[in-house]
Amino acid sequence: MASGGGGLREPPNEQAVLNIYEAMRSELSQIYSNITDLEMQVSEHSLVINAIQPLDQSRKCFRMIGGVLVERTVRNKEGLEEVVRKLYETLEKKKKDMTEFEAKYQIRLRKQDDSNKEEGDKKKEGNAQGVLVGAAAASSSQ
Repeated sequence: MASGGGGLREPPNEQAVLNIYEAMRSELSQIYSNITDLEMQVSEHSLVINAIQPLDQSRKCFRMIGGVLVERTVRNKEGLEEVVRKLYETLEKKKKDMTEFEAKYQIRLRKQDDSNKEEGDKKKEGNAQGVLVGAAAASSSQ
């Protein structure tokens, strides 16, 4: 029944396509946020490791997490770095999927800079961050 391609079924209408696209954008944003948080943790681990480098190797390191001191090791940094690498791989795959989705449904974002194209005089939408425009949406709205 389904023809070729990916695991997604064919969306029934334009609103469904929009909902899927927005979910994809939200997921990308969440991955970026997770990467940023984990990279900050890796940086903190590096600072601590550099600070305790000259000290006796048998000493323990503790970190305050939610008001509780927790023992930490260098292995935690390595684990965090591996998670960050995997998140970057996931991010690249999701970006590729999103680009394919945009191409398949002819989706493009209209930015503020596009206001000079046809109607530079209209300023009532000048503060919009972006508007999703598809092939059917563009033809039905004009």
